Amino acid sequence: MELRTQRLLMREWKDEDVEPFARMNDDPRVVKYVARLPGRSAIDAWINAQRDHFRKHGYGLWALEEVGTVGLIGYCGLVNVPYHAHFTPAVEIAWRLHPDCWGRGYATEAAVAALAFGFRNLELKQIVANAAVDNVDSRRVMDRLGMSHDPEDDFDHPLKSIADPLRRQVLYRLTYQDWGRKL
Repeated sequence: MELRTQRLLMREWKDEDVEPFARMNDDPRVVKYVARLPGRSAIDAWINAQRDHFRKHGYGLWALEEVGTVGLIGYCGLVNVPYHAHFTPAVEIAWRLHPDCWGRGYATEAAVAALAFGFRNLELKQIVANAAVDNVDSRRVMDRLGMSHDPEDDFDHPLKSIADPLRRQVLYRLTYQDWGRKL
């Protein structure tokens, strides 16, 4: 399963993606607001989990490449939220890019394609996104996507410890109806 945008190829994960993803995972700029995977075995397990999600559900977090180049620049896609919270069960849109690709609109471009796939192909009624409160860049992407934020929806991430400064998360939502109005 692949998606294409004007500048991006969104594809399933390959074995060649492990090393570039590991380097991205080790970059403190990339993991400032998200969980860093603790070592190679965790990275392998994470990529295998993405492959399994595609097999089970027909969608997942697509590996991203710039069209006309070879190599992983990040990921973007849709996943089932893997924990219990006041808004679950839900499908979440998520992204992560190599810092060399920040500021080019790639996260928004890939997310627009993923949202269209979710609403058109999967017939989802709603897609959510969450980020650490201070993750202003991801929040800007969510705003550009037309997602709405109600502070009453913000939550403490159940997979993060009480001491984790990233525990408090903002929740954004986009309904099929609101997405359809933007077309």
